[in-house]
Amino acid sequence: MRNLVIVLGDQLNEDSAAFDGFDRSKDAVWMAEAAEESTHVWSHKIRIALFLSAMRHFEQRLTQKGVCVFYRRLDDFSNSHSLRKELASAVTQFRPAKLILVEPGDYRVLSELKLAAKKADILLEIRPDRTFFCSTDEFKSWASGRKQLRMEFFYREMRRKHKVLLEGKDPLGGRWNFDTENRGSLPKSGPGQLKAPLQFERDCTTKFVLELVEYRFSRHPGSLEHFDWPVTPEEAEAALADFIEHRLYRFGEFQDAMWTAEPWLYHSRLSAAMNLKLLHPRQVVAAAEAAYYAGNVSLPQAEGFIRQIIGWREYVRGIYWHYMPDYADRNEMGATEPLPKWFWTGKTEMNCLKHTLRQTLDYGYAHHIQRLMVTGLYCLLAGIDPKQVHEWYLAVYVDAVEWVELPNTLGMSQYADGGIMASKPYVASGKYIDRMSNYCSGCPYDPAQREGDKACPFTTMYWQYLEKHRDKLAKNPRMLLQIKNLNRLRPITQSEETL
Repeated sequence: MRNLVIVLGDQLNEDSAAFDGFDRSKDAVWMAEAAEESTHVWSHKIRIALFLSAMRHFEQRLTQKGVCVFYRRLDDFSNSHSLRKELASAVTQFRPAKLILVEPGDYRVLSELKLAAKKADILLEIRPDRTFFCSTDEFKSWASGRKQLRMEFFYREMRRKHKVLLEGKDPLGGRWNFDTENRGSLPKSGPGQLKAPLQFERDCTTKFVLELVEYRFSRHPGSLEHFDWPVTPEEAEAALADFIEHRLYRFGEFQDAMWTAEPWLYHSRLSAAMNLKLLHPRQVVAAAEAAYYAGNVSLPQAEGFIRQIIGWREYVRGIYWHYMPDYADRNEMGATEPLPKWFWTGKTEMNCLKHTLRQTLDYGYAHHIQRLMVTGLYCLLAGIDPKQVHEWYLAVYVDAVEWVELPNTLGMSQYADGGIMASKPYVASGKYIDRMSNYCSGCPYDPAQREGDKACPFTTMYWQYLEKHRDKLAKNPRMLLQIKNLNRLRPITQSEETL
């Protein structure tokens, strides 16, 4: 064997750089399902099932095209359930001259595979991941010499380089972003009748995987009842078309809105497919841009969505690889409290958290504001250890791969990186949640109260957070108004604290 090509569970694209120069008569593919990848954090059943089903469908696709695939299944009797050990065993068995790997999405996995290759004394060639608009080297070049790595400026460069929503060298509409138009809350009557996102029938492969996961990971969080995620490129493309036709036209305006019993609203549900490489982000951006030019969606709606892909998604990946491995240990605010056990059950009287956590456990999904301004906000205000918060997010969300999850959680949500990603902590009282959702209706707590039995824990903790970190936050120009408001209030006494 000349080359053994390693394909990981989030690298399921046939146009991968790993296949450049692939010769079916000399080369082979290696894939492995390892329980360790589902147990190093206590992974949601849906997350496990999605990876396994998509991997098995990809193996079938390659095999049908005559590619030799050595595939280690989770239920193989001799499976060691460690990627490193399984790769070492494959090298011993097949004796390839070289290993080929596309950049993984997880620093831990990269380290494990490098170690396996080193111990086996075999060359490991690592190739760039072409499913991103910006390579890791390009990001390092952009970041070099900058005091602050702000997403907005990175986003503008990506737009210019890839000629997205441009008129000559200028942005369409004369503005780079329409964020102020994209913060709408739903009317008090709610979103009305929404068309359900496209669902996918479970084929034999997926059904078998669901049974396997239920049996093998029975004690893991979540339910498989609502599993309906795309597991092939064809399904992912159908999901993209469904979003463009039925939800993009309101995405930007209501992307921050939340509503009980409406997990999807106008969101795309495409992040998991993109992160597993079933769907290329260039396809996604091109489809949204085409919808605007066809007059089917307004510019603010198209730009608001495209910014999430070509701006935020690319920027987050750059931050991850630019600062790892030390980034994972940052804890700027000195948070040390343990993650509440009810984060795994949703059993809390706080309505916003109850709905968001139960939705997460039912679907393996919550949109970005639910993650940032409900679960994330609670953890930030309560002083939860950011590493525990990170591990929970990595475990429970179906689209979680560490390159995208860790910076969003530790940096954007918990401000544990001290401002690398966010220019200030994203802290707010319960009034924000009340404004952006209907969660406060029927809740035993009042978001307008910071003291007393009916005081909203978010509101109480918000003022306590500002008081606790007053000196540090007062040095941040973007926090001055909030500190000024704090100075007007009588301090909450120790006996009144709800933490």
